[in-house]
Amino acid sequence: MKITILTLGTRGDVQPYAVLGKALQKKGHKVTLSTAKNFEQLVVSYGIDFVPVEADFQAILDSEEGKKMLKGNPFTIRKNLKTWIYPLITNSLEVFYKLAKESDLVLYHVKTLADSFADQFPKKMVRASVLPIVEPTKEFKNPSFGGLSIPKALNKLSYTLSNQSIKLLSKPIGEFRAKFQLSKKFNVPKVRNLYSLSPSFLPIPKDYPLNSKFNGFWFDDATEELPKEITNFINDGEKPLLLTFGSMPSKSKFNLVKSIVKLIQTINVRIIIIQGWGIENNSLLENNPKIKVINGVPYEKLFPLVKTVIHHGGIGTTAECLRAGIPFMVCPILYPIGDQKFWGNLAYKKGIAVKPIPLSKMTEDKFINSISELLNNKKLYENAQKLKLEINNENGIEKTVEEIEKLQLRSISNNGLSNKTKV
Repeated sequence: MKITILTLGTRGDVQPYAVLGKALQKKGHKVTLSTAKNFEQLVVSYGIDFVPVEADFQAILDSEEGKKMLKGNPFTIRKNLKTWIYPLITNSLEVFYKLAKESDLVLYHVKTLADSFADQFPKKMVRASVLPIVEPTKEFKNPSFGGLSIPKALNKLSYTLSNQSIKLLSKPIGEFRAKFQLSKKFNVPKVRNLYSLSPSFLPIPKDYPLNSKFNGFWFDDATEELPKEITNFINDGEKPLLLTFGSMPSKSKFNLVKSIVKLIQTINVRIIIIQGWGIENNSLLENNPKIKVINGVPYEKLFPLVKTVIHHGGIGTTAECLRAGIPFMVCPILYPIGDQKFWGNLAYKKGIAVKPIPLSKMTEDKFINSISELLNNKKLYENAQKLKLEINNENGIEKTVEEIEKLQLRSISNNGLSNKTKV
């Protein structure tokens, strides 16, 4: 089967799809992944074909204009939609549509806006997601609004905005459809939904359609080993803590560096820090024998070797904590809008994490007290180990591949019909 995977966003929006693509290719399928050109090295490392699009959203977020957009200034957002975002959308949709036409099956991230041409061949389109932000449910609010207090009665309504992206971006979508002689008016068809989510962590909602599946996280085993300098640090004393806040730019009055130094002095711990938000070249960190600052390494290799993790709350990092069977603390960077607080709250309610505290509300005392609780609550460690066993038994990637292969005959049988669609 010729399978195309479409995704856009940051690394957390790309790597799970590369893992899925690798697993599908191992089963004999021809897999092509299309995303922003800056992820070529990552995708190719998984042994699958790569088709680039001009849509480097990480570069936009890291720019001065991107940082202004994150602050929510309506004028700045509107200005940059027209000058930066619209051209990226039009370009990526053209590439994605051409690939979809040539494929037997298309797995796509909702951020790609592939919903805007799914009406052309609905039988071979499968929405593959790492976040449950599109299908409405009464059981939990839209994770994108993780920091907002929303009454349970309005849970289902909270998904409305996520499903308005097609309308909000009607201009570039309209230009794309006109270029390929597709009708201006269209309806997004009902498609199958597959999620990289563990039902042991977040049970699938009872009001979801039967063709929506939480089969488990899409995990892969890295072949890359940890550098010796890191393993030497780990083995040179008590298990260290790990801190990683990702690369998402953010503004906060909280002084992370000073708080880390105070933490070590107060509760006598060692810590590994992955470069990212709030960490800059600083002598307070570099000259401290209890601190090791590193660049990115495979989480699946590092997490099982540390005592606990303090992180920003992305679902990818959260999943690796669950896989390693260690408790954690979530400090959302995206707040109140964003899914990070949602996962932090869920982990706290399940007894595998301390209560999440957004970085915008963090203080030195809160930071130290929460980590102290995290280190000394034995129940958190017991619960994390139990959940680890459940998640490992799910075999998420294998079950997802099985679900996709069930679609093979249906996809191929409808492919002839799709190719006859007038464009």
